[in-house]
Amino acid sequence: MDKIYDIAVIGGGPAGYIAAIKGAQLGASVVLFEKDVVGGTCLNRGCIPTKTYAKTAEYIHHIKEASLRGIVNDPKVGIDMPKVVQYKNGVVKKLTGGVAALLRSNGVDVVKGVAKLASETTIECDGKIYNAKNTILCGGSKAGVIPIPGVEHKDVMTSDGILDITEVPARLCIIGGGVIGCEIANAFQAFGSQVTIVEMMPRLVANMDEDISAAIKKSLEKAGVKVMLGKQVDGIQDKGGKPVVVASGEPIECDKVLLSIGRFADLECLGALKDKFEIVRGKVVVDDYMRTKIPNIYACGDINGRIMLAHPGSKMGEVAAINCMGGHEKCDLRYVPSCLYTIPEASSVGLTEAQAKEKLGADNVIVGKFPFSANGRSIASGTTEGFVKVVADKKYGELLGCQIVGADAAEMIAEPTALMQMEITVHEVADKIIHAHPSFSEAFMDACCDALGECLNLPKKKK
Repeated sequence: MDKIYDIAVIGGGPAGYIAAIKGAQLGASVVLFEKDVVGGTCLNRGCIPTKTYAKTAEYIHHIKEASLRGIVNDPKVGIDMPKVVQYKNGVVKKLTGGVAALLRSNGVDVVKGVAKLASETTIECDGKIYNAKNTILCGGSKAGVIPIPGVEHKDVMTSDGILDITEVPARLCIIGGGVIGCEIANAFQAFGSQVTIVEMMPRLVANMDEDISAAIKKSLEKAGVKVMLGKQVDGIQDKGGKPVVVASGEPIECDKVLLSIGRFADLECLGALKDKFEIVRGKVVVDDYMRTKIPNIYACGDINGRIMLAHPGSKMGEVAAINCMGGHEKCDLRYVPSCLYTIPEASSVGLTEAQAKEKLGADNVIVGKFPFSANGRSIASGTTEGFVKVVADKKYGELLGCQIVGADAAEMIAEPTALMQMEITVHEVADKIIHAHPSFSEAFMDACCDALGECLNLPKKKK
C-alpha cells in the first residue's frame, strides 16, 4: 500500500487499542492490526470473563448467607453452566463491541489478520504490506504450558479454555496457585466443583504480601477448596479416561485439570526483525519511554513483561503513542495496583512489608493494620473477613505500600494508589483526611493511624 501511517499498532488488547486511540487523538494516522477480536486477552479470555464468573460466585455466596439476615429463601442453589457462559459471552461482546466503536469514532483503520514486522518501517499482514513511520508492538501473551508427562491429556485446559466449558466438572484440579488459579478455584468451587489447588511454592499468590497469601489460603479452605503447597507436579496420568495429577508422589483424581502457571509473551509480531531486538527471558526489552533498540519501534503490555496486567499495559500504550508523536514522556510504573477477585477480594500497591524492610531496614519501617471485624460498615454488611495494612517510612511517614483483603478491596486500593503517587504521608491520612462513616474506606485511615500508634478504633496496645 502507498499510504504511510504515522503509527501502526500490532495487537488490539488494552495496550494496543489505547495506543491507537491516543495516537489518533494527537492527530496521527493510525492502523491497528488484530488477529482475533479487539480487546485482547483481557476482554476476551482474561480479566472480564473471570470477573464475570467471580460475580456469579458472589451471588451464590450471598444467596447461601441470606438466611442469616432474616431473608427467607431456599439456600440450595444450582448452576446452569450454558447460561453462565452465555451471560459471560454477552458481557465480553458488549465490551469488545464498545472498543471497536471507539476505534471507529477516532478514525483508526482496523485490519484483521496476523501482522508481523517486515522491516523497520513496514508490516506484513495476510500478504499485504503496510507502511508506518512508527510501530507499537502490543502482541500480548499466551497461556503457559509446562513440559510434564501427560500434559497433552484431553481434559487438561489452560485459562483460555476453561472459561468456555458448559459443564461444571465434579472434580477440578488446578496446577498453579497464582492469581488466575485462585480466582478460578473461587468461582468453580461456588459453582459446585470439588477443587484442589497444587502449588509448588510455599504459599499462594507468592508475589503478594505474606499476610494476603495467608488470608486467601484460609478463605479458600473455608469455602472447601483443598490447597496443596510445596508440591511438585510429577505428571498427569490417565485412569479410565479421566486425568490423575501426581503431585510429589500423591495422586489426585479429577475430571478436569486447569494448567494455570502464568502467561508468556507472544513474540510472533516481531516477524523478520526478531533477531534485532533485545530479548531477555522471552520478553522484549524497552526503556522507560517504551522504546525498543530500534528507535521508531515501541513495545507495550505483556510483550515487554514489565508488569503483565491490563491497566499498566494501557498506560504503556498511551505513553508510547505520545512519544511516537514527538513527546518525551516516561512511563511511571512505581504505583500499579494489583487485584485478586476472590471472596473476599485482595489488592496491593507499592512495597510489601518484606520488600520495604529489605530496602530500608526493619528499623526504618512502620506498619499499621486494621481488621474489617472492627469496621462498622463491614459488620453491618456481614463482610468482616480481612484487613487493611499500610507500610510506611518511619522518618517521614511516607506511604510505601498498602495491602487489603476484604469486600471491595479492588475498589479500595484506588485511594492509597492515588495518595502514594502524590507522596502523601500516613500523618496526613490520619490527621487531615476525613473519611465517610460508615464506609469500608475508614479502615484505610485507621490502618494509617495504627502505624503511628494512635488508632482510636482499636484497643490500646500493651507495651
